[in-house]
Amino acid sequence: MNKLKLKTMLEEFFEEDLGFGDLTSESIFTEQDFGYGVFVAKDDGIFCGVDVIKQGFTLLNERISIDFHLNDGAEVIKGDKIATVEGPVIHLLTGERVILNLIQRMSGIATITNKAVVNANSNHTKICDTRKTTPGLRMLEKYAVTCGGGYNHRFGLYDAVMIKDNHIAASGGIEEAVKKVREKLGHTVKIEVETESKEDVIEAVKAKADIIMFDNRTPEEIIQFKELVPDGIITEASGGITLDNVASYAFTEVDYISLGFLTHSAKALDISFNVEV
Repeated sequence: MNKLKLKTMLEEFFEEDLGFGDLTSESIFTEQDFGYGVFVAKDDGIFCGVDVIKQGFTLLNERISIDFHLNDGAEVIKGDKIATVEGPVIHLLTGERVILNLIQRMSGIATITNKAVVNANSNHTKICDTRKTTPGLRMLEKYAVTCGGGYNHRFGLYDAVMIKDNHIAASGGIEEAVKKVREKLGHTVKIEVETESKEDVIEAVKAKADIIMFDNRTPEEIIQFKELVPDGIITEASGGITLDNVASYAFTEVDYISLGFLTHSAKALDISFNVEV
C-alpha cells in the first residue's frame, strides 16, 4: 500500500464529498463536542481497510484517536467490532461516508477472494486478480485481493507485457509479437501470451514466452495444453471461471487462475458506523 498515494486519494474523495463544508454537522455541533464511533460488521466476511480508517480520520483531525479491534485480512462475524474512533463529532461524521464506502468495497473484495481461495482448495494454484478494477481505486482493490489470500496480476499496462488476441491478430502472429517486444524491452519485463488453441500454445512455447495463459478453455483442454509447456514457463487459466467451478481449474495445477469478478463484481461487505456523544 502506497501511503502517499492513499493520502492523495482520500483528499480527493473528501473534497468531492465536502465541497465547502458539511452543512449538517457544522450546523449542529462545534469543535468542542466530542464523541466516539464504532465500526461494526453487519455480515460475515474478511475485513480490509485499516489504513483507510487511520489515514482518513487523521486527515480530518489529528486529535481523533483510533483503536483497532481487527487487522486487515481478519475474519469478521456479524456483530464484531472492527474499530473505535474518538474525537470531535463534526469530523467523525464528516469522514463517515467516504471511509465506509471504501472499507465496505475493499472488505467485499477480500471476502470474495477468500471464497475463491477456499473453493480452489489447492496448495499449488494461486488465485489472482485482473485489471478489471474500478477506475481510481485499483491500488485499494488490488490490496484487498491480497488481504483475502489472493495475488496480484499486473497493476497496469506499464509493468508487464500481455500479448492478447488483438495484439496477435494485428502483428501477424505470436512469434512476431514476442519478437518485437523483446527487441524493445529489457530482460526484467516478463512477457505473457494469451492462447486459445494447441497451435497457439506451441507457438508461444517456441517464442519463449515467460507466461502462457489458457484463455476460455475447459479444464480438460488445459490439462492437454499444459503437457506442451516445459518447466520454467508459468501457466495461467482465465475466462469462464466461477466460484462454483474454480476447483476443477485448480485441479489442472496451473500456476495461477485470474478472476475478473474479484474486483468487478464483488458485493460490498455490510459495515455500519455508530456514533455516540
